[in-house]
Amino acid sequence: MPPIEIIPAIDLLDGRCVRLAQGDYGRATVYGDDPAEVAARFAALGARRVHLVDLDGARSGSPRNRAGVQAVLAAAGSEVAVELGGGLRTLAAVEEVLALGVERAILGTAALREPQLVRDAAKRWPGRIAVGIDARAGRVAVSGWLETSEASAVELARLFAGAGVAALIYTEIARDGMGTGPDLEGAAALAAAVEVPVIASGGVGSLDDVRRAAGFAERGVAGLIVGRALYTGAVDLGRALEIAAC
Repeated sequence: MPPIEIIPAIDLLDGRCVRLAQGDYGRATVYGDDPAEVAARFAALGARRVHLVDLDGARSGSPRNRAGVQAVLAAAGSEVAVELGGGLRTLAAVEEVLALGVERAILGTAALREPQLVRDAAKRWPGRIAVGIDARAGRVAVSGWLETSEASAVELARLFAGAGVAALIYTEIARDGMGTGPDLEGAAALAAAVEVPVIASGGVGSLDDVRRAAGFAERGVAGLIVGRALYTGAVDLGRALEIAAC
């Protein structure tokens, strides 16, 4: 199996780089006023993909951080792919961010509410559409994690079997920002249900979590998103990339 991909995360809120605890907007920690500088630092350390989230867009339903996205793209450079989620709920919104230079658009709320839109997007932009599956106690949450549905993560994943999406990005919300370890078993369950690469997100708190994730590559976990632990220093990005490459 290929090595697991380590993907550092940048969350934008009011133009600043923040991290939320369990998706709670009232528990945001600001880690910097210059997301572009953060992106440049990640690129310098060897990251080849950055996971970017427009939290304002996720909450409002349409993209809100265009300037911040453009700054991150410029700072990351042409060698770093940027994937973006948050408020992408129409084909027009997807087209706009892809035109900016975003390599991959992530659709979450739209995946649950308008799955045909996601299928249409995947057909129109092959290899450039990912589905974000964010779950709370196994149930999919949408609208910036402010609403929890009755659909399970696996049920949602199965809607896109054979649709041509590039990846499923799976987050267990209860673990997000808590440093308690990612839900790798949940990510592997999605990979078993649908033959689509699965990227695990939420809860990474140490290099041991990176080592554990690397062991799940053979079960279909293709990537690991790391957020808060990079900002607190609990995880060194350069070392994480080295571990994942072994």
